[in-house]
Amino acid sequence: MTPRRKRRPRPLPEIPAERLQEVNQWLIDQDVDDVEVMVTDFAGIPRGKAMPRLKFIESIQTRGLRLPESIFSMTVSGEYVYQGLVPVTEPDVLLLPQLDTLVLVPWQNEPTACVICDAYYGTGQPVPFNPREVLRRVIALYERKGWRPVIAPEFEFYLLARRDEPDAPPAVPRGRSGRVDCGIDSFSIDGVDEFGVLFDDIYDFCETQRIAIDTLVHEAGPAQFEFNLRHGDPLALADQSFYLKRLIRQAAIKHGMFASFMAKPYPDHMGSSMHIHQSVEDMATGRNLFADDAGEDTELFHYHIGGLQKYLPAAMPLLAPYMNSYRRIAPGMSAPVNTHWGRENRTVGLRVPISGPENRRVENRIAGADVNPYLAIAASLACGYLGMVEQIRPSRPLRTSAYEKKSRTLPLHYLEGLEELEDCEELADVLGAEFVKLFVEVKKLEYHDYYSVLSPWEIRHLMLNI
Repeated sequence: MTPRRKRRPRPLPEIPAERLQEVNQWLIDQDVDDVEVMVTDFAGIPRGKAMPRLKFIESIQTRGLRLPESIFSMTVSGEYVYQGLVPVTEPDVLLLPQLDTLVLVPWQNEPTACVICDAYYGTGQPVPFNPREVLRRVIALYERKGWRPVIAPEFEFYLLARRDEPDAPPAVPRGRSGRVDCGIDSFSIDGVDEFGVLFDDIYDFCETQRIAIDTLVHEAGPAQFEFNLRHGDPLALADQSFYLKRLIRQAAIKHGMFASFMAKPYPDHMGSSMHIHQSVEDMATGRNLFADDAGEDTELFHYHIGGLQKYLPAAMPLLAPYMNSYRRIAPGMSAPVNTHWGRENRTVGLRVPISGPENRRVENRIAGADVNPYLAIAASLACGYLGMVEQIRPSRPLRTSAYEKKSRTLPLHYLEGLEELEDCEELADVLGAEFVKLFVEVKKLEYHDYYSVLSPWEIRHLMLNI
């Protein structure tokens, strides 16, 4: 059992009384009676509580917003890990709402607001297991070097026909024409129009929740789509991504469908990815550090890619967090199988899109849509950061298909990825050793749960035949 680290006391962040008064007045002006306060667990699932407006304001004033720390040791199936890092006694931690994330919940029948919280111990120390804190920790390392990371996330997802049975296989929904989308229809405008009423609501919901949508496209799978967000601050974009996944699911329910961010819902169709475009600016000047005055690649740009190549295999549990995640990573399925890089090459794990020097960036194509966005962004930025500080040189850019390459491969199995993360001291230093240890333990318990269930293949081919 790992001993619980002693926390050195520090003052809790304060919310000025004037700011709290402004928030209360805004809630009154919006006729809001209920507020949802939430954090994200390791799976990216919103956890928290709902309360009346007056109780929300009072709880901020009295430091009365609390949740059990064990939320951060919860598996996706609802079990808990107690390893000394999170005591079996399940003590509470303090929640501090981040009021710049306070938005309306547009799919509720009654005016409702929601807000993302940070979590603190009574000593004033932030909870290191909070995924939002993990990302903030990585960003702070960049800032100490005078660097500002910039990201732009993309999320793919499937719309599914509504099914009441939890174990029912996925089915393709019918659009406004009444036809079933057969897939293999990338960038189809008519494919988007089939679900235009749903997307109109999603755009409206995004405007209400201040989510900066850039583009929407039809992807290769049946009723598979992708939303791109505008580039900006990693923490703000992680907050938007957290809200976006919930928002899309709720909008789909409103229209009699489900939305799935599972990495591989169909065995014979493309999986769903989260692509992370990332660059780094000089904090003092705002200049993109990946291009020089002549528009050429800089050493820092190459080091960033080198870090991604070296450390992404160890970061795989944060980018492919479930057994299903590895079903997506297969040649010919528009998913990378290694960490090669190249310009305008979508077969590699690390693509450099054509752009001007001010937009020079690398696109990490390895993560699945099933990730916790805070943790995926933190992991991707952590790998690039390590490359920059360790001055890791990348391989030569690849101009051919990366699918046949046997070098720079990714872990082939869930447990292999967990083992690499456990053994990587560099990532533990950047992400936080306590977080990494608890995350690995949670993922091991999830694997145990998964492995304890007999698959249909075993029942069909082994039960009566051997």
